[in-house]
Amino acid sequence: MKARILVVEDEEALTTLLRYNLEAQDYDVDIVTRGDEADTRLKESIPDLVVLDWMLPGLSGIELCRRLRARPETKQLPIIMLTARGEESERVRGLSTGADDYIVKPFSVPELLARVGALLRRAAPERVASVLTHGDIELDRDKRRVARAGRPIELGPTEYRLLEFFLEHPGRVFSREQLLDSVWGRDIYIDERTVDVHIGRLRKLINPDAAEDPIRTVRGAGYALDDRFQKAG
Repeated sequence: MKARILVVEDEEALTTLLRYNLEAQDYDVDIVTRGDEADTRLKESIPDLVVLDWMLPGLSGIELCRRLRARPETKQLPIIMLTARGEESERVRGLSTGADDYIVKPFSVPELLARVGALLRRAAPERVASVLTHGDIELDRDKRRVARAGRPIELGPTEYRLLEFFLEHPGRVFSREQLLDSVWGRDIYIDERTVDVHIGRLRKLINPDAAEDPIRTVRGAGYALDDRFQKAG
């Protein structure tokens, strides 16, 4: 699946430029123009990387960065900070607050893209891996093939995306709403019960012989690719 990048920037011309170039690199891009709105969005859904402007209406980028680092679920979220503040003291302040990288405006778009790619490779290598594995399950992105214990499994497009998403985040519990947002997309309205239908199909396809089920339901509130399955495998 595409890496998801949240751009938090209030300059319209710059957001247009960033969206165009990041999408050209095959990233899924979301734009938010206010710091407080980004704070709310990040509580609902966590992207793979945030490009964050320092000066924002509603809530400053530096304060948002501080809040993100204080929360367990976003403590390791990759953050690249954009700012017109080029002084050494300001760069030190931005990095000490928790930003992983710091780019001063005006900046080179190819340099920004290179830094985004490098940070994603370090923070989420599964996003760029050609083959994802978990226990005896293997998903080959280049060939779009899935196998379990060496046996090929034919998945529909939605079941494939679901499995790919779970393999990228083993052990993490996702609600139906989070799966809808991440697998189907924020702009598409689909009833949450649709998730249960496709999870059921995926389970049947990867467990035709009643083998151990790697996908578990957690307290009825969501689904996860079980880490215990990985250890057992």
